[in-house]
Amino acid sequence: MIIKVLAENTSISKDLGSEHGLSLYIETSNHKILFDVGASRLFLENAEKLNVDISDVDYLVISHGHYDHGGGLRVFLRENTKAEVFLQRLAFEKYYALRSNDELEYIGLDEDLKHNRRIVLTSDLFVINKGIELFSNITRKGPLPFSNNRLFMVQNGQTVKDVFLHEQNLVIEEGGKTLLVTGCAHNGIVNIIEHYHDLKGHMPDYVVGGFHLSGRSPVSSEEPETIDKISKYLMETNAVFYTCHCTGIEPYNRLKAAMGNNINYLSTGSEITI
Repeated sequence: MIIKVLAENTSISKDLGSEHGLSLYIETSNHKILFDVGASRLFLENAEKLNVDISDVDYLVISHGHYDHGGGLRVFLRENTKAEVFLQRLAFEKYYALRSNDELEYIGLDEDLKHNRRIVLTSDLFVINKGIELFSNITRKGPLPFSNNRLFMVQNGQTVKDVFLHEQNLVIEEGGKTLLVTGCAHNGIVNIIEHYHDLKGHMPDYVVGGFHLSGRSPVSSEEPETIDKISKYLMETNAVFYTCHCTGIEPYNRLKAAMGNNINYLSTGSEITI
């Protein structure tokens, strides 16, 4: 299984653009999967430079209803004419972020795309194909990321705290190994892994994605003690972790100091084989 990072907050090369967003290309022995499409058309521009043909993608998974993961959806639908697109059924609701000027900014998806014939709305546990599944509706045994406090949704005409029912996670099983892919882990990376364990009866072998330990504002990052508790839990799973995007560089460095070779950072242009 090959994973290439098409868009992320940082880049391994000046020839590849970066943005606040995430897009991962995953190639299994039978399928080509795109997980998120970043905030813009950047995923497409970088894909061409990384020898990834977006028109060949079989499935697109959008992790949740925020622009930095689904902003490139219109571009994808134009460039790829065959792939089904999987979103949690609440992903097209209205979502906002409280910015540093105390104003709410719309951060949701393009609602005009909701009724595209290739959109498939999912919930709970959803099977895409043999060895490729999605799950949402996370059981919350532990705390949620602190930065969620600045994220909101509209419910029954009222603006309330986002509860992230629109977030889903991808599971790929191949060659006796399992890969868990998270977009931002707004439901808490520990909660997501625990939910995976409850579903599957074992821990994943690999986990890739953002852990949401850092927000757009410095005041919304997790406390060092919380990061230490998370690193201890992650080590106990015996999985190998590759993180990026909303984990944040400083929280990642703290995780890395505790976890060593069990965790690494993925930037735009990174490629791993598992």
